[in-house]
Amino acid sequence: MMNSQAKTMLEDRSIGRKVFVGLSGGVDSSVSAALLKKAGFDVTGVFIKVWQPDWIECTWKEEKREAMRAAAHLGIKFETLDLSKEYKKDVIDYMIKEYSLGRTPNPDVMCNRSVKFGAFWKWAKENGADYIATGHYVQIRKSSLRNIVPELKSNSEIQSSMAAKDERDIGFSMLAGVDKEKDQSYFLWTLNQNDLPHVMFPVGGLIKPEVRRLAKKFGLPNAEKKDSQGLCFIGKVDVKEFLAHYINNEPGNVLNENGEVIGRHPGALFFTKGERHGFILDKKTPHDAPYYVIDKDVEQNTLMVSNRDINRILPGAEKRVTIRNVNWVKGEVPIIRGHTSAYPFQARGRYRQPLQNIRIVDVNFSETVIEFEMPQDTLSAGQSLVIYDGEECLGGGVIE
Repeated sequence: MMNSQAKTMLEDRSIGRKVFVGLSGGVDSSVSAALLKKAGFDVTGVFIKVWQPDWIECTWKEEKREAMRAAAHLGIKFETLDLSKEYKKDVIDYMIKEYSLGRTPNPDVMCNRSVKFGAFWKWAKENGADYIATGHYVQIRKSSLRNIVPELKSNSEIQSSMAAKDERDIGFSMLAGVDKEKDQSYFLWTLNQNDLPHVMFPVGGLIKPEVRRLAKKFGLPNAEKKDSQGLCFIGKVDVKEFLAHYINNEPGNVLNENGEVIGRHPGALFFTKGERHGFILDKKTPHDAPYYVIDKDVEQNTLMVSNRDINRILPGAEKRVTIRNVNWVKGEVPIIRGHTSAYPFQARGRYRQPLQNIRIVDVNFSETVIEFEMPQDTLSAGQSLVIYDGEECLGGGVIE
């Protein structure tokens, strides 16, 4: 069942409060709505309609019907919010532009920032909501903001301005979901202290089997529905297939580290570091070690591939990376006081990648330099690098 801390958070916020729940038609958001109603909230289910290309089989109408059934079963109000323009501009167009430049974006991050916790909240607030809620597997915790003055010596102006601040009021921390197989904090690193006070994640303190059991207990009509896969809101569509409709990407050569042609690929733009599928190698046998993408040349339309070494690391691995568009959930750079390790924090550059030990090397107003304890071989420009202190998601940025 829901842990005591998550339950307390709901109880603290429920008295005379109105919450709009993003109902996707799936079990996670439906159980979220049920838990909020049970906790005493005035709940409205909201189905968010987004842009979908005409060549993809229409799925949103069926998803909307599933959401309506769940709302009707729970006896809550139901609304439809059309955010197709926002989604097309801030998610799809952004994704296409990034891939066309040879970068690897995270459209789900932009979807969360612009659509779910941007336009949805703006509309909900205008319509009387005190909170919005989603079925993300993430936790929110009240916390003190007093201990986040940075000790970084790279930028004296930032240091002096932050160090001059008195003890801060209570704020909010964002933690990974209890279910580590479902944790979605990686996609929510853009949230901050302007967002978290009016956001709730009712299933963040649960594991998926518990959510399924609750769905059956509440009698939800979608209790047995399978989890959705694919691009945020678009549905079950391969990203490379989707991009091929908008980006002219010709087949090209696959090269080894010596520059020799050893195979072919369908288009270099759609590949990223660390991929081992999607290209064809000449004369490859079942006994050969796997080949992985280690670089790509967009102008020449080539991929360079190699094998991992005896330490399971690919050539070209780096320990330092620069990130831009940095967001710190608590508003300021975290301090290292109290940590004994030379690499006191952790980070991941891909969803579900095991956390890697890091330290924050340099910070200024436009970028932050991160150093890993171990070399990393799958960090690609455009991807999100998300930073943690144990279970707490501290924030993140976009890899340069």
